[in-house]
Amino acid sequence: MTNTRNRFVHINQRIEQAFTQSGRSTGNPVTLLAVSKHHSLEKIHALYELGQRDFGESYLQEALTKINASTDSDIIWHFIGPIQSNKTKDIAQNFQWVHSVDRLKIARRLSAQYPDKALPLNICLQINISQETQKSGFSSSEIFSIIEEIIDLPHLAIRGLMAIPKPTDNVTQQKKAFHELNELMQQLNKQFKLNMDTLSMGMSNDLESAIIEGATIIRVGTALFGPRE
Repeated sequence: MTNTRNRFVHINQRIEQAFTQSGRSTGNPVTLLAVSKHHSLEKIHALYELGQRDFGESYLQEALTKINASTDSDIIWHFIGPIQSNKTKDIAQNFQWVHSVDRLKIARRLSAQYPDKALPLNICLQINISQETQKSGFSSSEIFSIIEEIIDLPHLAIRGLMAIPKPTDNVTQQKKAFHELNELMQQLNKQFKLNMDTLSMGMSNDLESAIIEGATIIRVGTALFGPRE
């Protein structure tokens, strides 16, 4: 528990320092998303006891086992992994956030299969910001021709954009990719009269650059939980 607490405190200190450096308004905070894939429910509960509430999973069956077994009822579950068409029903029924909406077909299925008609499902549109052929996601250009169709789908709240830029230790390059995603969100908000407020970007090795460029959700796994089991 001591190691868990130390890691949790350290990551939050890094977030606070980067937030202060960014000069952003306190009304635009950063949420730490604990990436709990391949980590036990016991580890999730240990972080929960420290105040963590947002947890991200990438593998559906593993996630459902944890969700169904968890007694921490106010956990906010985020799905952050690739989405297969035959998995959308379970994702729509068990998660409050979906970060990896990378195709119109997936958005349509999540909308049609979402059970809670009173509250919308929060989604982020995944953007292939570094234009890597092996990564999924909308391109920065095609999203302008697709987003109107997603806007019209019921039961979905388009909260913002998500990206996993090409890894680099070059801080200038890190900031460039994150800045481009922020600019893209602002352009979409203006052109389509949206109120997207979420940038899901940045992980343990580049979270400072992401926060400086406007990240509102950062995703941290091993640096928070320790080695995967």
